[in-house]
Amino acid sequence: MTEVHRVAAPLRKQIVELLRRAIIDFEFEPGERLVERVLCERFDVSRTVIREALRQLESEGLVTMVANRGPVVAQPTEAEAEALFEVRAVLEALAGRMFARRATAAQRAMLTQRLADVEMAFADGELSSVLPAKDAFYEALLDGADNPVIRATLLSIHARVSLLRGLSLQAEGRASRTLDELRAIVQAAVAGDEAAAWAACEAHVHAAADVAFGQLRSLTPEAATGGA
Repeated sequence: MTEVHRVAAPLRKQIVELLRRAIIDFEFEPGERLVERVLCERFDVSRTVIREALRQLESEGLVTMVANRGPVVAQPTEAEAEALFEVRAVLEALAGRMFARRATAAQRAMLTQRLADVEMAFADGELSSVLPAKDAFYEALLDGADNPVIRATLLSIHARVSLLRGLSLQAEGRASRTLDELRAIVQAAVAGDEAAAWAACEAHVHAAADVAFGQLRSLTPEAATGGA
């Protein structure tokens, strides 16, 4: 049974995070049915809390409601993934450009620190550490970009591609390439080079997309073609 700290945060929020992490870490496989009774026992919470958490994850694209089966872990198709990565590339590139233009000295220092945190997370070798460190990196980038519309939209996209991000980061050799790409982003953004920051952010997303598509195709034929 997974331990839930009931006073640390609203219960539903805790369960959403725990279930999201279990999906991203592939404790539940794409296409696997999520049985409410099993989840209630695992997290020691009521069906109401589980149903609320599943609805939240459905809105993020991690869970799909299937007729006569109920909630299952989403199996993103290649077409869906391509559409998400197209939008993500533009938004991250724009965030990089705005950071280079607007960020304060303190925000530039914070982005550099967040890169160091990502490097440490990769050194630990645990996906459960890498994704939060990368999320913190993007928070620093978005803080410096100072555009609430970019922030809200990009964070929504990140939630929807979190399974694909997990797939990409687990690919052989991807860790070192990811770090090189993030270093290029930081170098350009901190230096105030708007064009280079745009290009570095865009290149990072395109590289991640290429790897994620390869990983997606390896899951099942249905994942790649969109079959049931």
